[in-house]
Amino acid sequence: MQPDPLSYDIFNTNSPKTLPRNSIMSRYLITGGAGFIGANFVRYLLRKHGNEANILILDALTYAGNLENLSEELKHDNVEFIRGDIRDEKLIKRILDEFDPDFVVNFAAETHVDRSITGPQIFLETNILGTQNLLEACRCAWLIRHDENGKPIYRSGHRFLQISTDEVYGSLSRDYDTPRPLEVSDEVMAVAKNRTDLQTFGNGFFTENTPLAPRSPYSASKTSADLFTIAYGETYGLPVNITRCSNNYGPCQFPEKLIPLIINNILEGKKIPVYGKGENVRDWLYVDDHAKAIDMVLRNGRIGEIYNIGGFNEEQNITIVKTVIDIVRQIMDSEPAYRELLSHPVEDIDYSLITYVTDRPGHDMRYAIDPTKIATELGWYPETPFDEGIEKTVRWYLDNPGWVRRITSGDYRIYYDKMYSNR
Repeated sequence: MQPDPLSYDIFNTNSPKTLPRNSIMSRYLITGGAGFIGANFVRYLLRKHGNEANILILDALTYAGNLENLSEELKHDNVEFIRGDIRDEKLIKRILDEFDPDFVVNFAAETHVDRSITGPQIFLETNILGTQNLLEACRCAWLIRHDENGKPIYRSGHRFLQISTDEVYGSLSRDYDTPRPLEVSDEVMAVAKNRTDLQTFGNGFFTENTPLAPRSPYSASKTSADLFTIAYGETYGLPVNITRCSNNYGPCQFPEKLIPLIINNILEGKKIPVYGKGENVRDWLYVDDHAKAIDMVLRNGRIGEIYNIGGFNEEQNITIVKTVIDIVRQIMDSEPAYRELLSHPVEDIDYSLITYVTDRPGHDMRYAIDPTKIATELGWYPETPFDEGIEKTVRWYLDNPGWVRRITSGDYRIYYDKMYSNR
């Protein structure tokens, strides 16, 4: 059972703690912080900055938000939680007035393409109107005055960061049947010198200047949110940034996403649904590498800039599925204690679990991010090779069966049956 959100509400007079304040602490408002990437970002901040990070998490705790993701983090005196919606104008204003964050990092979003196809309206309400509400609240809270030319002057040291996705760029072509070595500039390789596993399935890549061309209700809503963020920077001079990431993977990811879905279905002996022929290519980014990039943009990124964050890990979906099957089978063979998690004999873990289902509408063929800008300007690169990150991810799910069991009950079961039972 999740903790009662009100017990972590800083506006509740019965709150068990009050966030500390001092001049050396950076104050973060993290919206959507109980979700997959948001919670991992909170953990990264605590590892990296410790007590110098004063963190307030806002999350509506819808289907993918889970306070269990923050069970250890909420024990820290410098971490607090409020249950609330980014569309709530009065709540957001109160938070900005009373908590006075230096950084607002907006993870809060409806995020799954399949859900956006079956029910697009909530994506408009949360991803567009919610983001605009945050931007307007920041504009009002941080504004000091206007100069003699009418230009707004904001308090120094404040920044709004919109967390976006490479899906706003649309789709790239897949030009190669098998991957080829990825060639990058000497400048980028000087930063990413520890990565020797770079490959690609195509000639084109998403850069920050790639035209926006969303192809699903989800990506259209994120594109609109990005454009509002840009507009607030251009029209009002608000200090903003946007980051656009490739597909994340790692601990605490909701099981509707590909990799945790594969793991869970393997353990339950269920078929693993693969859209089309599984030839769609994604660029996989380990979530800790993403968290590091976000922090670097907040602290050192140029105001008003967009930064693409990619994993240098292009792979087709069917290969991802087979890789996870192989890893789970290898672990079960070499470490028999894990077999208690299985609902079927270990011998059944093989590629026969794969079932190909009707492709979804508007399924983008290939995503691939060019992270040259963030690598050369900020010195960031994705440190985690896929073979290392995917094994860590599989082991996390195997080591946390209670989390998986609680997440995959109830509403998720209904959703899963709706999406895949008739394909």
